[in-house]
Amino acid sequence: MSRFIILLAALGLAGVAGAQLPVEPHPDQHAMLESDNAELAANKQLVYDFWRHALVARDMDAARRYMHEDYMQHNPNIPTGRAPFIAFFGQMEQQPVQDTIDGLVAIVAEGDLVTMSFVRECQDPRNEGGTYTTTWFDMFRVTDGMITEHWDYGTVTGEDNPSDCMN
Repeated sequence: MSRFIILLAALGLAGVAGAQLPVEPHPDQHAMLESDNAELAANKQLVYDFWRHALVARDMDAARRYMHEDYMQHNPNIPTGRAPFIAFFGQMEQQPVQDTIDGLVAIVAEGDLVTMSFVRECQDPRNEGGTYTTTWFDMFRVTDGMITEHWDYGTVTGEDNPSDCMN
């Protein structure tokens, strides 16, 4: 009888482990930019455009238009301030501006904060060669039409502190 209970428990746990739903990008990103509140809609559009133009396409003129000079960065791998941001990302090759953002799940604005969530695919240590999806978040503060602050998952990696699914 005890083996039967252990088998049932194991099957139940396997069902829970396999029950995770994959994270999927939103099918209509532009619809997410709308809001009944004009200021919230403008803040979402600002962050959305900053992400596409400055961060992904690495257009540093766009970074100057979207970011406040005293921009605050809470990721320990990226320097704080607009000038250090431009120096860091300006070293990278420019890319074409895309109409949408890869993997964007949601964009939400409340007050002066805008949060974007993304699909993140990670290697699954429970399943050799397998992957799973999870959600990644970035949050921005917008002040007077400029991005003034940013938070994300940022961790310092090293031998004793491996990266969290940085594939």
